[in-house]
Amino acid sequence: MSQTAPARSAGNGRAGREAYDLAAVLNIAVAAFNDHGYEATSMGMLAQRLGTSKSAIYYHVSGKEDLLRLALDRALSELELVLTKEMARSGDAGDRLRFVLRGAVEVLVKDLPYVTLLLRLRGNTEVERQALARRREFDRAVAELVEQARDDGSLRADIDARTTTRLLFGMINSIVEWYRPGGPITPERLADDVISVAFDGLATAR
Repeated sequence: MSQTAPARSAGNGRAGREAYDLAAVLNIAVAAFNDHGYEATSMGMLAQRLGTSKSAIYYHVSGKEDLLRLALDRALSELELVLTKEMARSGDAGDRLRFVLRGAVEVLVKDLPYVTLLLRLRGNTEVERQALARRREFDRAVAELVEQARDDGSLRADIDARTTTRLLFGMINSIVEWYRPGGPITPERLADDVISVAFDGLATAR
C-alpha cells in the first residue's frame, strides 16, 4: 500500500474539524463499503462519516476507486506475504500447509474489515477483477501445497486437492461472518481450532 500521507487539517482550513491521515480515511472507507456496498457508497457519505469535506479526502486519494484499490491491496499483500515466509517454503509439506492456514487466519483477524471487503467482491469493476485474480493465484498456491501434502502422505489421498482447498478456505473465510475481536476466543485459539479441525477432524480417537 502507498505510504501514509501526513495528517492535514480538513475543510479548507476551517477550525473545529479534525485532521485525518490516509490510514484513518481508509479505515472509514472500508467500514462504509462493508456496511453499504462499494457501489452505494459515495464520497459525500465518506466525508460525512469523517466529519470533514470531500476535498480533504481528495487530498489523499484520487477518488473512491483509489480507496478500494488500496484497501484490497492491503488484504491481498498480507495474505501473499504468508506464502513468502521461510516456514511456508521449506520443510514438510504438511507443516508448511499448517503454517499457511494459520497465517491466513491471523491475517483475517488482524485485518478483519479489509479481508471482509475482499471476500465480498463481485468483480463489477476492473479494480475488483484484478483483486479477484490475485486471490485466485493465492488459492492456486495453497492448492499446490495441499497436493504436495497429499502426495507425501500428510493428507488423505482420496480427496481432490482443489476440493480440499475450497473446503479449507470455506471454513476460514466464514470467520468474517461471526468472529468479533476482543471476544472470548483469542486469535491464537481460533487458529489452533482451525488447524485441529482441518487436520484431525471432529471425531474423538477410538
